[in-house]
Amino acid sequence: MQLFDIELTSRLLLGTAQYPSPQVLTEAISASGCGVITVSLRRETAGSGKANGFWPLLKATGARILPNTAGCHSAREAITTAQMAREVFSTNWIKLEVIGNADTLQPDPFALLEAARILCAEGFAVFPYTTEDIIVAERLLDAGCRVLMPWGAPIGTGRGLRNVDALIRMRGHFPGVPLIVDAGIGAPSQAAKAMEIGFDAVLLNTAVAKAGDPVAMARAFGQAVAAGRLAFEAGLMPPRDMAVPSTPVLGMADLGLGGMR
Repeated sequence: MQLFDIELTSRLLLGTAQYPSPQVLTEAISASGCGVITVSLRRETAGSGKANGFWPLLKATGARILPNTAGCHSAREAITTAQMAREVFSTNWIKLEVIGNADTLQPDPFALLEAARILCAEGFAVFPYTTEDIIVAERLLDAGCRVLMPWGAPIGTGRGLRNVDALIRMRGHFPGVPLIVDAGIGAPSQAAKAMEIGFDAVLLNTAVAKAGDPVAMARAFGQAVAAGRLAFEAGLMPPRDMAVPSTPVLGMADLGLGGMR
């Protein structure tokens, strides 16, 4: 998979928050096989103590860092956070989040577009967290975004793909644009489903970090994403309204059982 001229071997992107310990986090990253990890600037710069060693720990994983603007509720706040993240993490990649509703954590499309336009003009490679709305997606592309990250469900809910039909329409509407399902994925089967319908990658955090065994769950997600993509590339059979026997009856021998009726 290629994102902004960078070739990645894995289609799983993994968040780094809420893990029980730094050791579990690094083991989960390794087990997942992911090539990109997201991190909040606020996590890196908050206070002292554990946060002081967080950036070196992430660099040691070898994964590419995708800073995010988590927790921002205005375009200006998100822009400032992105600019600071570029300095801290030495990358122009930014996952752009501008939250519009405190309960659903749904992105604010108007502030998102404003921030995306400014950041793209400043040379950022913007990964916008958005909804499955095609009009908003078109405006984000017009603003300079080259990747779209629609939600599957509200952040942290684990509800999976709540609007599969809309996501399928989005995939069909933007055939050449990398699409990454971001948020709401709670099980490996849900991640596989996103890949089976043609999405390029999946980004998740809570489902792994809060699992009973985060390392095993990270491995499961890595395998599910790979399997889902392979199934999509192989070509899934279309659903049918009628049963169709896998062994055709045409040409089978007549054993003369008809007279026994």
